[in-house]
Amino acid sequence: MKTAAAQVAKDEKVNPKEGKYLTFSLAEEEYGIGILKVKEIIGMIAITSVPQTPAHVKGVINLRGKVIPVIDLRLKFGLPAAQYTERTCIIVIEIAGDNGQILIGILVDSVSEVLNIRGGDIEETPNFGTRLNTDFILGMAKSGGKIKILLDIDRVMTAAEKAILENTIQ
Repeated sequence: MKTAAAQVAKDEKVNPKEGKYLTFSLAEEEYGIGILKVKEIIGMIAITSVPQTPAHVKGVINLRGKVIPVIDLRLKFGLPAAQYTERTCIIVIEIAGDNGQILIGILVDSVSEVLNIRGGDIEETPNFGTRLNTDFILGMAKSGGKIKILLDIDRVMTAAEKAILENTIQ
């Protein structure tokens, strides 16, 4: 006969969403992305704008000789634009593109911490109805009495947006 604690331990091991997440804030909300997607975190540097790109594509940066497109995650999520502060930073991540992995930078209000989130602390994304696409949300993590929205960063950008980003750096 299994104990409740043994069953919880078994359930947590099965949850593929369990793991380490880099947490960051956008407009007073906390988000997390899988730490394995993060390549580095840099402070604000000059961003060269690229004409005829969507508003959330801020442009490109030169990072040690590599041209990397940068998106403002606030604008991508339909949040109001904000002034950049000393805490604003760019998280360089790797996402799956049509032609393999691509590096992009995401602008966030501030980086918080790396959390080890157990499977038992992650709940499914609530159903907001059929008109709202939440495919890019892995789940809702309960941590320290707050909710962190865990993102599937590969799904945040649509295929068309990824193509634009790939063309921006070529």
